[in-house]
Amino acid sequence: MSINQTLENLRGSYRNASFDISDANSRPDIQFDSWFKDAVAAECDEPNAFVLSTVLNGQPRARVVLLKGIHNENFAFYTNYNSAKGAELANNSHVAMTFLWLPLQRQIRIEGTLQKIDSAFSDEYFQKRPRGNQIGAIASPQSQKVASRHELEKLFQDADKKYSNEVEIKRPEHWGGYTITPTYFEFWQGRENRMHDRIIYEKNSQGWHLSRLAP
Repeated sequence: MSINQTLENLRGSYRNASFDISDANSRPDIQFDSWFKDAVAAECDEPNAFVLSTVLNGQPRARVVLLKGIHNENFAFYTNYNSAKGAELANNSHVAMTFLWLPLQRQIRIEGTLQKIDSAFSDEYFQKRPRGNQIGAIASPQSQKVASRHELEKLFQDADKKYSNEVEIKRPEHWGGYTITPTYFEFWQGRENRMHDRIIYEKNSQGWHLSRLAP
């Protein structure tokens, strides 16, 4: 069987649950919290993983990152400010997030604007990271081309040696967090016959307006 035949024949049955406006909390952050807790309880792999979508010179870019906090209803993640995504975010603060929890047949799409998080949050989170992750954040020239795996490991070994006598490693200035302020949410619940439930929240001057979209 060819790969195209395999792809054409892949079918999933979506019958786990339903989701209506009457089921939705009036606040999308509370609804997100509810679904996220369901994903954790269902032991979904990496439930805090999401696709971060950016734009650079009209070209969409995307990668998976990890949600590491929610502060005042804003979603936080951490990365290298000098990375490719860091350059994209400096150029255009409009981003999108996509969470997918297949065991629950659920997806959440979020759109919003991004800003760097207060340095105190970055300092605090960096100290909570495993030491190896701290060294990796310092050593890796993220998104830059390297000649080999050996070169990459040498960078790590050199940084590890440099900080071997440091009880507490200080966060490097090129590494820290961002927060995303949502302006749009879509909660997607898979349903039978591809008649999925899609409930959206749109931000306006009065708060959040809920609507249903056709699948």
